[in-house]
Amino acid sequence: MSPQQIQDIAQELLRAHDQAGLIASIAAREPEFDLDAAYQVAAELMQVRRRRGNRPVGRKIGFTNRSIWALYGVDAPMWAHVYDDTVSYAKEGGAEISLAGTVSPRMEPEILFKLRAPIPVGCTDAEELLRSAEWYAHSVEIVHSHFDWKFKLADAAADWACHARLIIGEPQLILDENIPALARALPKTRVALLKGGVRQIEGIGANVLGSPAHALAFVADLLAQQAFMQPLAAGEVISTGTITDALPVKPGEIWSTEIDGLPLQGLTISYTG
Repeated sequence: MSPQQIQDIAQELLRAHDQAGLIASIAAREPEFDLDAAYQVAAELMQVRRRRGNRPVGRKIGFTNRSIWALYGVDAPMWAHVYDDTVSYAKEGGAEISLAGTVSPRMEPEILFKLRAPIPVGCTDAEELLRSAEWYAHSVEIVHSHFDWKFKLADAAADWACHARLIIGEPQLILDENIPALARALPKTRVALLKGGVRQIEGIGANVLGSPAHALAFVADLLAQQAFMQPLAAGEVISTGTITDALPVKPGEIWSTEIDGLPLQGLTISYTG
């Protein structure tokens, strides 16, 4: 696609973001709009957010859960930046989160890492991948869609990879001597979503590309092919994708997570308008 087409699509998405509006699938009306074009749009939108004073602090990876690909009509993961105005930390396992400005928001339980070093490209060994991380945590991402969840993968990737909010739980340091045990535990970890204390859905870490650690490899390998994007750097937080399907949330609701298999605390999120 031409640079002008990329800018036009970025402006359309930006208006939808600013107005919490809906638009029709770009990929459905623009045959040339593929994943490469989508990430060029995403790069343009990242520059807009930086000019507005928002600072990228990490990445979110979406659609790493292969068990839900058929539900959304996708066949691969995607990624986007997260920002200092979209990332927050839970306090004593809880947070109050405004859904203002979101469109059809949903909640995802995840595992998140903070990098101590860049992730090696082409690495498939979970233990080696974990050596690039300083700590890990349980996190919840609020995702939304300016396409009302009726999209193709390129649409979602350009649309900030559906990112709205990211809430991070208490970090656990990754010590070298604990890495083998952590690598074994991540795929077996079970996470459940509860609404008003009632269990709604659960999943295991293996849903996320076999292990949340492997999501780190996905983003490192893809970024190695995207010279127009910033490379990963120490200090970034990386959310690895939802362990369950994403469930709709509304203001006034209280949701919580339960996590088993890792020394991590569940999170309780109160949603406001």
